[in-house]
Amino acid sequence: LQTISQSSCLQSKTENLSADRLVSFKMFSFEVLDEHKINLRWRSEHVLEGTHETGSSILLNRIYTELYITEGQCEEVHIQHEVTQLETASKIKTLHDTPIRCQDIFKALPDHQRPIRVVLTNGVAGVGKTFSVQKFTLDWAEGLENQDIGVVILLSFRELNLIRDEQYSLLELLHVFHPTLQKVTAEQLAVCKLLFIFDGLDESRLSLDFTNRKLVSDVTQKSSVSELLTNLIEGNLLPSALIWITSRPAAASQIPPTYINRMTEVRGFTDAQKEEYFRRRFSDEELSSRIISHMKTSRSLHIMCRIPVFCWITATVLEHMLTTEQRGELPKTLTDMYSHFLLTSPQELTAADREVLLKLGRLAFQHLEKGNIMFYQEDLEQCGLNVTEALVYSGVCTEIFKRECVIFQKPVYCFVHLSIQEFLAAVYMFHCYSNSKEEVLEDFLGKDISSLDVFLSKVMEKSLQSKNGHLDLFVRFLPGLCLESNQKLLGGLLGQKEICPEIIQRVINILKQMTASNVSPDRSINIFHCLIEMNELSVYQEIQEFLESENRSERKLSEIQCSALAYMLQMSDEVLDELDLKKYNTSDSEMKQLCAGLESSNCKLETLRSVHSDCYCCRYVSMRCGLSAISCAALVSALKSNPSHLKHLDLSRNNLQDSEVKLLCGFLESPDCRVETLKSVHCLLLLEYYTLFIYTDQV
Repeated sequence: LQTISQSSCLQSKTENLSADRLVSFKMFSFEVLDEHKINLRWRSEHVLEGTHETGSSILLNRIYTELYITEGQCEEVHIQHEVTQLETASKIKTLHDTPIRCQDIFKALPDHQRPIRVVLTNGVAGVGKTFSVQKFTLDWAEGLENQDIGVVILLSFRELNLIRDEQYSLLELLHVFHPTLQKVTAEQLAVCKLLFIFDGLDESRLSLDFTNRKLVSDVTQKSSVSELLTNLIEGNLLPSALIWITSRPAAASQIPPTYINRMTEVRGFTDAQKEEYFRRRFSDEELSSRIISHMKTSRSLHIMCRIPVFCWITATVLEHMLTTEQRGELPKTLTDMYSHFLLTSPQELTAADREVLLKLGRLAFQHLEKGNIMFYQEDLEQCGLNVTEALVYSGVCTEIFKRECVIFQKPVYCFVHLSIQEFLAAVYMFHCYSNSKEEVLEDFLGKDISSLDVFLSKVMEKSLQSKNGHLDLFVRFLPGLCLESNQKLLGGLLGQKEICPEIIQRVINILKQMTASNVSPDRSINIFHCLIEMNELSVYQEIQEFLESENRSERKLSEIQCSALAYMLQMSDEVLDELDLKKYNTSDSEMKQLCAGLESSNCKLETLRSVHSDCYCCRYVSMRCGLSAISCAALVSALKSNPSHLKHLDLSRNNLQDSEVKLLCGFLESPDCRVETLKSVHCLLLLEYYTLFIYTDQV
């Protein structure tokens, strides 16, 4: 009976799909549909990669590598810089770890047969969201996939920004942005199965208000673009239409979760896909192998290569260095890599080059502060740039608006990747310090910027005050630019102030002594990243020695050492047998930092001990308890984020209170929890929880 029922259901679905296609063909003439598909194919089949000259492109299908797209939801992304999200990979709660092809974005998984109307796809900048949209559109236009959909309507927010103050009906909007649909009527729209793709919510300058919006239910009713979008998403306007929205994580919260049927994430390249990218790019097997080998030697570079654009940057730099006379030491840090990237086109910076790059740096910095990643011609002009100058450095700043919106013809510009904008912003700010441009420095940091160490510490403090970490990578580049190697490489672009070794050491000491007790532990780890950009590995070595020592409990870990230990937990590829917290003399804030390392999906800890005795008490915690409420909450949060490797949990002699036991129960009840052995001796528990935490070694 079950087999017959499933067969009947499948037949019914097939008939419905055929009916959908038939309705589409009846409502839209073959001529209109063919013209629309030809137009979409023309828009989607070619892509620009890096420094290709304007008008030059390559076929999408030639370079497209299936990206890792999962169904799931991100938590707390608004407090992390996107590079930090890549590095920790710790806040993802995946409902299904099976990759979803972009062509299947509206197809329910076998155990979830609910209808999917609105899909929101997250992903950090440059990870491949727009490529996924292009691939979906191209396959539909070529008749290869999703042929039950009558018409695909592709709209980018960067285009919609241009008419944000205008009034349009939805029908007029389609006619404007897709001239091939000029003959389509309101009646045809109402009965056809439509898919609206809104690409780049993070680029939107619209105000999406789902609370005070005007109700719009007729496709001929005029309204603001914002209200048209909110009514489409809510289902008031064309309730049967499918909606696909792409966004960077921080902007995704503009869409209330109640209207989203599926949340997906583009995670970029897996480790195998990174290697596939380099091997496909270079026919010289020895060259590709050397590049892959070098990428693996630097954890920062290896993680960033999850982003396809960064793979291109890495390939561009390393190919140039390995195949030309410009040899020397290969870049190991992000600052090194981006410094070399500026020199892959002109091998030496002329005075004219430096002038243009500083103008681009000013543009990058001003809009980084505002949170803008898209620029218009007037923005360039305000920084003294003309379009020709900007496009000379097409690998840095490129024209990306090449659509046929005939009534606008207004180009939009952006940097090839957000990290390039942040690097150029750091170059510009360092130049302003070196050349004593006090007005710029005072506007950003206030007065009394008397020395390099004061300048860098003030920038670091400002970045830590940022609510969303938007300055974290920018501030990571600045210490790297202090190094003599990068100063020489960039040839006067940074200024003429001499930086002696004593000043460098003073900067290192200040970074080591900085505290970040009032910010997220993930953010405080950025101080340690700044030291890595300066090739300062002493803290890392101190932690290695500390882990090998016998008297760990007698030594107080500093905040920067806790950050280093958390970083090591995050980045380790090996299974760590045991972590005994009783051996770490830490405060609550430092315990939070250690827990940030436990949260990472890269952390493969198997045994965790937090056994209390009087001599192992944390500072700020009374002599009769081990884990405080704050530390316990941080620990449970970390364990929930990454539960799958932990097998043994020892909480002996911790006087856990009722609220803390509830938190731990929540972790133990998780379907992903793999704890086999739980020790919890001498806990003061309420009776209702005693059945779970019993005087035994076995759960």
